[in-house]
Amino acid sequence: MKNINVNDFKVTQPIQLKNVSTTFDLEADKKDIENALEDVCKDLAKIQNAMYAHGKYAVLICIQGMDTAGKDSLIREVFKELNARGVVVHSFKVPTEIEKKHDYLWRHYIALPARGKFGVFNRTHYENVLVTRVHPEYILGEYLPHINSVDDINDTFWNQRFEQINNFEKHIAQNGTIVFKFFLHLSKDEQKNRLIRRLEKPNKNWKFSPGDLKERKLWDEYQDCYEDAINRTSKPHAPWFTIPADDKPTARYILARTLLDTLKTYNDIKEPELDDDIKANIDDYIKQLENE
Repeated sequence: MKNINVNDFKVTQPIQLKNVSTTFDLEADKKDIENALEDVCKDLAKIQNAMYAHGKYAVLICIQGMDTAGKDSLIREVFKELNARGVVVHSFKVPTEIEKKHDYLWRHYIALPARGKFGVFNRTHYENVLVTRVHPEYILGEYLPHINSVDDINDTFWNQRFEQINNFEKHIAQNGTIVFKFFLHLSKDEQKNRLIRRLEKPNKNWKFSPGDLKERKLWDEYQDCYEDAINRTSKPHAPWFTIPADDKPTARYILARTLLDTLKTYNDIKEPELDDDIKANIDDYIKQLENE
């Protein structure tokens, strides 16, 4: 199987999504890729266990992508080897009335992972510069001061929102959260194929909504908004990675490998050493238990 350099997928300079491939050839069949993913996930689980004991870092994994990009299945396959106590997944839907009574980042802030844990955001705070940018009328439901009509939602508004998101991520990174942001880069043709399969399979029908077709007609607008968001917010402390997503096993492997290779660079994530007194008396503690 082909070796990969995860930095090849990291956004370190402005990109044009139309020039970024939605496919990547790992030079392996599906079974080999799945086996390689399993090995990577087991190594990830070991790091997460050490991180849980270490208790100084949290990991936030943000996953974005167009509908059918494979977010749900990716989360299921990549994180299934991790201890359930060490990973928490949040799927953000349309904000509730309670959430609307707070600023748009509030519900994401309170869902951040504790130190020692992985947090996975399935759709993220970036919906607030993606969906709302394509549909600016949604902003009116946030009850913001000085926003009385769509005409008030101008470039100054969006510049301010990007600044807020960058500040949010910088703040949590400075306080011990390792931030990964993944864009599952799907082609329009592959989305069509997946929507058709979703309609043809009775056990997948429930995932389909006529609204999916309405949003698909806005494909170009969404791509422009994704491109702008990625270019404005990919920072050293919170980088974006564009993951070719036309093949699901390949996307899962690249994302998992990105997590593993990056986390392995944190040489200070170690299980704490036992106190010298406890270490010196381990044999005695064993004898006490055996002699009960």
